[in-house]
Amino acid sequence: MTEAATDARTPPVAVWQILANLKGEALNAWRLAETTGRASIAERALDIGIPFGWYPVLQTSELAPGEVRPLRYFGKDLAIWRGEDGQVRMLDAYCKHLGAHMGHGGKVHGNLLECPFHAWRYDGDEGVVRDIPYARVIPPQVRRKCTRTWHITEANRWIWAWYHPEDAAPLFDVVHLPECEDPAWTEFDTYEWNVWGSVQNMAENGVDIAHFRYIHGTANVPLGELRWGEWGRGADVNAKMGTPWGEVDGCISYDTMGPGQSWTRFTGISETLLVACVTPVELDHVHVRFCFTQPRAQADGERAGLARAIIRDICKQFDQDKVVWDRQKYEANPVICDGDGPIPQFRQYYARYYA
Repeated sequence: MTEAATDARTPPVAVWQILANLKGEALNAWRLAETTGRASIAERALDIGIPFGWYPVLQTSELAPGEVRPLRYFGKDLAIWRGEDGQVRMLDAYCKHLGAHMGHGGKVHGNLLECPFHAWRYDGDEGVVRDIPYARVIPPQVRRKCTRTWHITEANRWIWAWYHPEDAAPLFDVVHLPECEDPAWTEFDTYEWNVWGSVQNMAENGVDIAHFRYIHGTANVPLGELRWGEWGRGADVNAKMGTPWGEVDGCISYDTMGPGQSWTRFTGISETLLVACVTPVELDHVHVRFCFTQPRAQADGERAGLARAIIRDICKQFDQDKVVWDRQKYEANPVICDGDGPIPQFRQYYARYYA
């Protein structure tokens, strides 16, 4: 009789066939490649919309003053730039003149975004055209707000955009994490995925305790003490953890603020902060970046190997989940049994993020 998998170092059969031979560059390529042959958005019932909230779009270091970049998130083409004043602004990408994509070849003119086609200059705060260098008169249709402006903030080494399908103002703030501003903590060690599914299915994973055994090969993981706030939620899971230096008290504490900001602190074996950046591109496509930071003294010390192993194991478990998410349907009326975890309670809570 085959012995059952007992921990995350023993990949279960359900995902082993896909992940077993993926190492190094092949694994990285798989993480980003499109999953072909998947069912349509309608067939998978993923047309439930994108939940509103703050979502990370770029690391702060990826956008220099005077730089313009194209983005594709929330089912929209976007142009983002940093003005000479250092502030980040973002508009819907297409110029109201003749439809040029301003994220490709656009320029920063002071704090304005200049279209590459005819140099129409947009104010990213007001959503109006401020200047047309070759025209005596700016048409009245673009002297008033003519394009969507986006609420932008910077926190935790990231640029965040507020998404709401009805363009409503932000209802809560991004939480600032002190480790991200502490020079005693390392620069981000970042890992990246494309998940061909929905933010909602991914979020439910955290309260689905039964899957930990069958996807990750672990014993059922206790949910710990759940916290349900107005816009954020979280839990603390305390457990005894084995190390080469003996058994230690460990804690995994995770929190969210809205559907787009999530962070987890691991303490005990090796202190680690995971900033999970999960941003919807389309209804069936989510761009994910895991950013890890650890105390420099630990990351470079005698337990550095253990610190790296924790990061590898977290990424490995995400790979295992991705195998399912890439083809998962959203089941609007699931049949739930005892032992599944508080999925109905989670759904009732998560519904607040839909307009």
